Amino acid sequence: MRTTIALGGNALGNTLTEQMIAVKSTAKAIASLIEDGNEVVLTHGNGPQVGMINLAMETSGKTEAKTPYIPMSVCVAMSQGYIGYDLQNALREELLNRGLSVPVASIITQTIVDENDPAFQSPSKPIGCFYTEEEAKALASEKGYKLKEDAGRGWRRVVASPKPVGIVEKETVKALLSAGQVVIAAGGGGIPVRVQGNHLAGAGAVVDKDFAAAVLADITGSNVLMILTAVDKICIDFNKPSQRKLDRMTVEEARNYIKEGHFAPGSMLPKVQAAIQFVEGGPSRKAVICHLSDAMDGFLGKAGTLIY
Repeated sequence: MRTTIALGGNALGNTLTEQMIAVKSTAKAIASLIEDGNEVVLTHGNGPQVGMINLAMETSGKTEAKTPYIPMSVCVAMSQGYIGYDLQNALREELLNRGLSVPVASIITQTIVDENDPAFQSPSKPIGCFYTEEEAKALASEKGYKLKEDAGRGWRRVVASPKPVGIVEKETVKALLSAGQVVIAAGGGGIPVRVQGNHLAGAGAVVDKDFAAAVLADITGSNVLMILTAVDKICIDFNKPSQRKLDRMTVEEARNYIKEGHFAPGSMLPKVQAAIQFVEGGPSRKAVICHLSDAMDGFLGKAGTLIY
């Protein structure tokens, strides 16, 4: 069975050290799926990481050795590189420890977006670290950033998040999968590009990794989309006394919960929407949203929330 696995950027930690620890744990879960005979396509978020890269570039630009302006699309490419590097090395090592000689490759992936997407006029994708409300107001005043409160966890900078309409390197990804390799692609949602004739122009945005994962799962013919994150199940009435965890829900039930406002934009909402998009795209498809450490149990239906 072919499975596309999407790792949440926040679930990978907020520092290089935390990420190194997290990918080793993640590699064990993914290796178990491969050892069990499954083909795996892997993608990941980059919310904290791309924000840190962008901030580092801005900070260094204020020193005597001026750093040139680095577009957001290039920051996404940088995050793809170093997260993919950690993931492919950790997974390769874990597979070899199990006696499995399976090649693992990260692909610098470009995601096509529509330059007329209304998302460019209404930034919504959270990136970078969390701030207090006071810190957020100061950043908005000093740098002109747009910041929003993020699911009760604090304030974060938001940038445009256009919907993915295609993946440039899709044939490369499919060729590697056909050759029996594990592929890491569309990291951070992919580098957002606009098609201008034969030219691909980088866009100042970050594509939501969950929607990109749904597109990736579709073009690779995956049977399962697994979204691994920092929570163990989807909840309704999140952070309320009436909070309830869901073991499973149909697409129709998921849509009703969305209408009732149960899922926060920039947090659980895109995960559920991406799951719906994938499940409805073909017969016998299912999506699972679960904790990073529960990947195997989630695949087996013993953990997380199943969307069908």
